[in-house]
Amino acid sequence: MENNENQLSIELSEEIAEGTYSNLAIITHSNAEFVIDFVKIMPGVPKARVKSRVILTPQHAKRLLMALGENVAKYEAVHGTIKEADPMPPIPMNFGGPTAQA
Repeated sequence: MENNENQLSIELSEEIAEGTYSNLAIITHSNAEFVIDFVKIMPGVPKARVKSRVILTPQHAKRLLMALGENVAKYEAVHGTIKEADPMPPIPMNFGGPTAQA
């Protein structure tokens, strides 16, 4: 008989399951949290809108980094190396903290 005390049931609504397309992530941080804004940029449209924002503790941000690295490695083992796109031109945005783009 299995012990179900350590199992977590996660619910995924239909709306969230559809996902949100993003082709730019803007990452800022403070001493207490990391904020990742997911943006969709369309060619020829001078304005873009944040489609989703995720706020993480530093510990969860590091776990996300490690999990994403592991999953990219697994993907590349099956499908080959992911080719990096040409670098995007710098986007003049400053949200009041250190910024990195992915």
